[in-house]
Amino acid sequence: MTGGAGVTVVESARPMDAAHAQAERPAVSVVVATRNRPHLLAVAIGSIAAQSYAGVIETIVVFDQCEPSHIQESDDPLRPVRITRTTDRVGLAAARNTGADLASGEFLAFLDDDDEWEPAKIERQVSELERSGADVCVTGITIARDDRRVVRLPKAAELTVESLVARRVVAAHPSSVLVKRASFLGPIGVVDEEIPGSYGEDYDWLLRAAKLGPIAVVEEPLVLVHWGKQSYFADRWQTIIDANDYLVAKHPEFAASPVGLARLHGRKAIALAALGKRREARVWARKALRLSPRDRRAYLAYVLSTGVVKVDFVMRLANRAGRGL
Repeated sequence: MTGGAGVTVVESARPMDAAHAQAERPAVSVVVATRNRPHLLAVAIGSIAAQSYAGVIETIVVFDQCEPSHIQESDDPLRPVRITRTTDRVGLAAARNTGADLASGEFLAFLDDDDEWEPAKIERQVSELERSGADVCVTGITIARDDRRVVRLPKAAELTVESLVARRVVAAHPSSVLVKRASFLGPIGVVDEEIPGSYGEDYDWLLRAAKLGPIAVVEEPLVLVHWGKQSYFADRWQTIIDANDYLVAKHPEFAASPVGLARLHGRKAIALAALGKRREARVWARKALRLSPRDRRAYLAYVLSTGVVKVDFVMRLANRAGRGL
């Protein structure tokens, strides 16, 4: 609901005895990192409040590089809302870690400020983690762009270290992750704040989670991901190159995976072509094709290096199909 001066006040969608809920179901903390997008943020937080989960869901809104606004804290016993901001550490990775540091729930989730959850999301995931004994669970997503929607459902077999190195799974989106907080703060580790521009921080984290043990999957599209509304990386090509090189250096598994390394080389080649560095783009495209002659990104980089086809056009087509770089 909306309070005075355009401030959004989030209320629990389900009246319930809080003490009973706490005793019956483990508490969940949700970190929502945001920056200057109050209307999208209100929708995202509303989808948390509307969860059918019978336990406590604590929302921690982290304002990154901006002043907190439009959202009020709430002491609702079932759906409390807390507000903080980044200070000396900034960026998406830092914002997520800042929220995680304040979390109190047994489980930890993340929700991008331009995404939404289906009401059954947390209930399905907590039940699956309790059933499987896994530390991490993801769900499927629905990608919304303009008037088009595309469903992506991850499979457990796609979320092993070997499979993730070879192919990034778009369906395992950060807004779908639920993890045991002790594992996030312990053996898996927090989000890597050293990755340039926080690009691929979710992929790096998922790789580390897969190294710890099996990732559970709820094969339902329980997250609505809005592509096109977010400040994405299409115009930050040098950041993509730097982050790409960082991931290759950090994870030795790429060196043992010709297909996986070719994929990252092909991505780098596309970014170089976007920057107008056509000769370098072709060099990295050739490296990718020597590793994996079927790498589609390498062929695309060759086309882009001619200047005949524009990168923005290709990105729009990929996003409409629910795919990224």
